Amino acid sequence: MQGSQAHLSDEDLLLFSDQELPTRQATMVREHIAQCAPCRGRLSELESASADFLDLHEREIQAQSSQLKSSRTLLQTRLSEASRRSGRSRSVAFGSILTRQLASACLALLIVAGSIWGVRQMLRTRPGSDVMRAEAIALPQRTLTPGSTRAVQLTDLCGTQDVNNDPPVNPSLEQAVFQEYGVPASSARNYALDYLITPALGGSDSIRNLWPQPYSSSWNARVKDQLEDHLHELVCQGKVQLATAQNDIATDWIAAYKRYFNTDRPDPNLSTAASLGTANKLEPRRRNPPVTRISKVAPYERKRTASGLRIVDRFSELLPRLKV
Repeated sequence: MQGSQAHLSDEDLLLFSDQELPTRQATMVREHIAQCAPCRGRLSELESASADFLDLHEREIQAQSSQLKSSRTLLQTRLSEASRRSGRSRSVAFGSILTRQLASACLALLIVAGSIWGVRQMLRTRPGSDVMRAEAIALPQRTLTPGSTRAVQLTDLCGTQDVNNDPPVNPSLEQAVFQEYGVPASSARNYALDYLITPALGGSDSIRNLWPQPYSSSWNARVKDQLEDHLHELVCQGKVQLATAQNDIATDWIAAYKRYFNTDRPDPNLSTAASLGTANKLEPRRRNPPVTRISKVAPYERKRTASGLRIVDRFSELLPRLKV
């Protein structure tokens, strides 16, 4: 500043306006401005320009802050959208996996159900298991009892009047047969020691022609007796060869029974002399009461039968005495 009449510089005016001058100099500038109209007007202009600059600066800062906030908001929005898309993708992927697993489970259930249905259909179309089991236990084991015959003349076989009694078996041989089949002595009475090929058809008393036949089977020794007596009659009538009868009964006597009597089930009332349609187309005969073969009945049954006959005879003797 140059003298009291000289005008103040813009720098001094700006420093005075910003209160940055020393106290003594600021007092001198204040006194000069009070006396100098041009300096006073110049100070007013500088202060107005400074205020405008500050206002503009503040607006720019606010605009930048608003833009920053907008950018941040946009970023958050985009991040939220990306997260939602990722969640939807995971949901779709999980749903796809779950769908495939459910489809696999349904396919497995269908396979299991189809297998069960197929097994049931097979069981329905197969013969009854009880019938098959009854036939299986009524047949001897081929490896143990294939059948055995002896040299015999047809006249000797047909000249015998009593064909219903087989010759007794040696006790030691009988025990050997039961041991061979694994039948314990305590269960022996549940079986009939039977000839596979009956002696009436030329069967021998070899262990290869004997086996324990269970009474529990519907195809038991009594049913086999019907076939044996029938074949004996056919052989003696010359309608069936002896070798054929021996082979049929030794191979599968149940199948032979079904073929010769034309039936699938054992018939306890069927006559041993009846032929209901054989492989040789024989004439059917009249049915007669079945013949009981005591020799093939277990010992305890023979005792029970004899006791029953004695009781009947005793009752017949006492009955006349009871009449008044």
